[in-house]
Amino acid sequence: MDQKPSLSRRTFVQGMGAASLILPSFRAALASPSDTKNKLASPVFQLLPLGEVRPTGWLLHQLQIQADGLGGHLDETWPDVGPNSGWLGGTGESWERGPYFLDGLIPLAWLLDDSTLKAKAQKFVEWILANQSPDGMLGPKSNIDWWPRIPMLKALAQYYEVTGDKRVIPAISRYFAYQRAALPGRPLESWGRYRWQDEVYVVEWLYDRNPDPALLELAALLHQQGYDWRAQFEPFRYTEVCTREFLGLSHNGDNNDKALQCHGVNNGQAIKTSPVWYRITNSPADRAAFATQLAALDKYHGLPNGIFSCDEHLAGRDPSHGSELCTVVETMFSLDVALATLGDASIADRIEKLAYNALPGTFSDDMWAHQYDQQPNQIQVSLNSKPWTTNGVESNLYGLEPNFGCCTANFHQGWPKLTSSLWMRSSDDGLVAAIYAPCEVSTHVGDTHVRLTEETGYPFRGLVKITVNPAKPAHFPVSLRIPEWATGAKVRINGQPASVSVQPAAFTRLDREWKPGDIIELDLPMQPRVSRWFKNSVAIERGPLVFSYSPGESWVKLRQRGLSADWQVFPTKPWNYALKIDETSASSISVIESPIGARPFANSEPPVKLQLTGARIDSWRSADGVANPLPQSPLTAHGPEETLTLIPYAAAKLRITAFSQYS
Repeated sequence: MDQKPSLSRRTFVQGMGAASLILPSFRAALASPSDTKNKLASPVFQLLPLGEVRPTGWLLHQLQIQADGLGGHLDETWPDVGPNSGWLGGTGESWERGPYFLDGLIPLAWLLDDSTLKAKAQKFVEWILANQSPDGMLGPKSNIDWWPRIPMLKALAQYYEVTGDKRVIPAISRYFAYQRAALPGRPLESWGRYRWQDEVYVVEWLYDRNPDPALLELAALLHQQGYDWRAQFEPFRYTEVCTREFLGLSHNGDNNDKALQCHGVNNGQAIKTSPVWYRITNSPADRAAFATQLAALDKYHGLPNGIFSCDEHLAGRDPSHGSELCTVVETMFSLDVALATLGDASIADRIEKLAYNALPGTFSDDMWAHQYDQQPNQIQVSLNSKPWTTNGVESNLYGLEPNFGCCTANFHQGWPKLTSSLWMRSSDDGLVAAIYAPCEVSTHVGDTHVRLTEETGYPFRGLVKITVNPAKPAHFPVSLRIPEWATGAKVRINGQPASVSVQPAAFTRLDREWKPGDIIELDLPMQPRVSRWFKNSVAIERGPLVFSYSPGESWVKLRQRGLSADWQVFPTKPWNYALKIDETSASSISVIESPIGARPFANSEPPVKLQLTGARIDSWRSADGVANPLPQSPLTAHGPEETLTLIPYAAAKLRITAFSQYS
């Protein structure tokens, strides 16, 4: 078996955790369950039910790659979600891994309309529904922890949306009634205490379909017993690298409260807390708290690939530190929820940055191997003790189960849930193009069936073509998100300029009668640009893509792992370059476009490359396979100069993304 440096989650299953402590100020701020009003604030947008948005083009290929890799075959090679899983009635793993796997398997199976994957998911669903206890409890009786039932509920909600199975809502309702009665005597603890907001999201999902006041009483109980994430960021306390010594952790892997508050995945899931709770309170303070939280994570731990550092705990802004894959996919889902609830166009910009950089950047091209931690400046993938805050030597290996298996089970939700979030419904029963990727939409506006076809090479190209096909002419708005970077964006309808305001970081609303075959064209200028990071370093961006220098890759198999394998990767060329670029000269960067292939994020066939001038920095060295901290920018002139080619972040499995800058 692989060495498991952090056994905190496994240890928890065996009984770790103390009863939660309620902050006095939190108690005072919280209305009692009996005071909760029997209504929810309406979100600005609504996510369309799973299945109404389907992938096409390169996105369909990407989901198929996932299905052909670990996403579709994990149960065949990894016992934790195999036939002996506790979530299938077996004696195997009975905690979070079955629900994690199901939470991504269901949307993947139905978006691809794959009968084999549907059958795999159906086995889990059938066992869960058929074995509900008379008191309403769901899941394996060998584990009564509240936490793993939260991702299980998310999976069941998606299953209901694609099947309409009449057993689902009564089963979830019985479970919620059981939990509402049990929580006063068996409160949330450990992981559940820090991830309560994900369950409240499902409570609200059910309330929208079955407005039972008892559901809001349950939401209030979960909020009361859960950790006060809003207070953590008012002001933010964890502004430095959270080392094992700072957190007071022993080497047996147990997480104390401070560690759980600095835990990357907990923070990724917590980003949805204020938007979710805003629907209960309708409070402007809850609405504003989302931006406060995200800004603090960016300020103290933000990285150029769109995610904050966390290897395993918050790790500062040095781009040699990493981010856990679970954090990427959970943050993406949190941002989906926030975008729908708050309607802020900038949230979609962040989703795209994560989805088109950090998400594919942590997988092998065939998605048969993944990393636990990825690094923006990642010069070697091997058994290194550095630079991890609290993780172990396997942290950045590409493999089946590097460091810990949570990401092996949980990564599956990334691409499918992105697909489901591409289009949303506005409060005036219009449709919203929130995130751009090739897809088809089949939905209703009022009593009219509408089919939309979105053809685009985005994020590699800036042109988006949307064909609107209502079953009959119908008047409704279509809103297009204009990214913050898209200065000079243009909108055409049937070849003619649209007489609407088109502003970056906003939604452009096209309110008209649509006829079958109407065509919307959105032209988003993708000019290279410079952003600033750790020690005033520079990163190069174009559209939603971040670009990296690849020092070549030599893949060495470490060991076979059933159908998968664990891999080390070593550079074949120098990596220590600085760039001769700044904000005023970004327009000089040369852009080279190529066809978008079947694997658009592969190093072998990047659809776009950038060329610019750079020079090596002899003083920037590595230690134990990790790039040392960047020298402060700007530097004095270096030479000899070279023309460097940068490729999309996700294509460069070894990479430099944050560069020192010289003049």
